[in-house]
Amino acid sequence: MKKKLDYQLCATRLKALADPDRLRIVELLFQGAMNVSELSEQMGEEMVKVSHHLGVLRHAEVVQCQKQGRFVIYQLHPDVVACGQDATGQQARRIDFGCCSFDLEGS
Repeated sequence: MKKKLDYQLCATRLKALADPDRLRIVELLFQGAMNVSELSEQMGEEMVKVSHHLGVLRHAEVVQCQKQGRFVIYQLHPDVVACGQDATGQQARRIDFGCCSFDLEGS
């Protein structure tokens, strides 16, 4: 049986992804680890906005970060990401929170 804290973490993660910009960040991070300026450039958004969204995703344990020199590199948290193949044999990008999971469609 799941504990109340398990449900709370799942709800926090789902709330973090309930924003189009944060979903875009997650989708970009499936390509590999990036810093804020790289994400900002690819999204066409200001760094301060991207940095705020990364903070929300980090707090929800959807992404993790690591300091490399003067940069902070963000990547998807290994506990919530699974890659595999879908029914058609294409690479699937799956977010798995334990309580629920969903696939991001290819573009």
